[in-house]
Amino acid sequence: MASNSRSSFEHFFARDPVAVARDLIGASFEVRGCGGIIVEAEAYRHDDPASHSYGGQTNRNRSMFGAPGTAYVYRSYGVHWCLNFVCNSKHGGSAVLIRALEPKVGLKRMRSRRGMDDARALCSGPGKLTSALGITGDLDGLPLDGAPFKLTLNKAEAMSIVTGSRIGITRAMDLPWRFGLAGSRFVSRRFR
Repeated sequence: MASNSRSSFEHFFARDPVAVARDLIGASFEVRGCGGIIVEAEAYRHDDPASHSYGGQTNRNRSMFGAPGTAYVYRSYGVHWCLNFVCNSKHGGSAVLIRALEPKVGLKRMRSRRGMDDARALCSGPGKLTSALGITGDLDGLPLDGAPFKLTLNKAEAMSIVTGSRIGITRAMDLPWRFGLAGSRFVSRRFR
């Protein structure tokens, strides 16, 4: 079942992104019939020097200052798209980067988009994930509780979660704000 109601959905995301990132591990996420289980996510707070919002609102990061539970999609290094879930309405500019999924639904289409058969490599990184799911900048700013998204926050079982430093940043690298599903072979990089 997707989120129980719009208010519970907004409440889930209207929290600190560190808590949201941890709680997203094990959630199910699909875009137009392709997706799987979130196995890795990173938190970025509004006052975090590694966050896109750290210097204030710009045209690029405008969606980060939107309503909790919306998508912030941006192009990284002009090469690939990255997907974030906007959090914390008190302090605009907080989000969770979705780093990896365990693919479960729409594998044939994801394999075609990525030009590979290896299920482990389909969504094991933010750029790989958006490519496999067909996510582009046209989804920036859209609410996550409606089409083309399907996000199921309720998890059937308790998840064993590991924590580590964030990846691919040059500031605030020591913060343990990367979360992953323990033992998952689908994460972008192993946790130490």
